[in-house]
Amino acid sequence: MVVKTQSKGHGVTGLHVGSNNVRRYFPKGTKNIELQLGHLRIQCGLRPDFWQGKPDIYDPRLCAWLESKNLHGTANRTVPLSMIPAADNSFQLQPVSVAPRTRTKVSPVSAA
Repeated sequence: MVVKTQSKGHGVTGLHVGSNNVRRYFPKGTKNIELQLGHLRIQCGLRPDFWQGKPDIYDPRLCAWLESKNLHGTANRTVPLSMIPAADNSFQLQPVSVAPRTRTKVSPVSAA
């Protein structure tokens, strides 16, 4: 799933998961999830309003990791990230890999 960084102001950055992703990947009532951030694993709590229109995850360790990787958002900019299910209530977080776009050159039809 693709999630985006969410900034609440100076020094507070988290993840905006999105309501559709919440319904699809998070069983209602889940209190904690594990995020794998490279070699680091952290456990983040989910607030009750996570399922009620505020699908955001904030944690000081997540914020520090996002900022150390220069993945923090600003008021005008968000950064897309891949959040890949790894096990029950466990997800691997990594930057979205941008595949280079290739253009196929179409040859003009030759007249016979």
